[in-house]
Amino acid sequence: MPRKGLEDILQLGDPLLYETCQPVLREELPLVPEWVADLANAMAEIRRTYNFGRGIAAPQLGIMKRLIYIDLGQPRIIINPEMDGLSEEMFELWDDCMSFPNLLVRVKRHRHLTLRYRDQDWVPREWQAADDVAELIQHEVDHLDGILCTMRALNPKSFRWRG
Repeated sequence: MPRKGLEDILQLGDPLLYETCQPVLREELPLVPEWVADLANAMAEIRRTYNFGRGIAAPQLGIMKRLIYIDLGQPRIIINPEMDGLSEEMFELWDDCMSFPNLLVRVKRHRHLTLRYRDQDWVPREWQAADDVAELIQHEVDHLDGILCTMRALNPKSFRWRG
């Protein structure tokens, strides 16, 4: 079966992007490598085409599971993530998304957080994240909850075209 890629990324307005994902069940673990291969391929194609992309959430490919693939130089598979320890300190940034690659959205995010998740071997993990990595995690976890950064825009003027 051909690998999913750029053309398979659901675009802004697709109803699936607004749905809450179901947890990955332990018995579904054998499916994870195939899902991750598709996520990694789609992200590689976005990087080649648009020169951005550090993470992708499973629902962006229509896989309605709580699964995120992040690659900040080394791939990280995040299953059933839960954020806590969200800092009161916030920061603003222009956010982008593979589901609307030419649009930037001004949002506010927590500067620090703790992420608890399971890895591809079902081992519980914890990740302390700050700044741009904390923002990335918040963006991807939002996807699992059916929330797009367009829904977190600071105000009606918080949109611009990538230029």
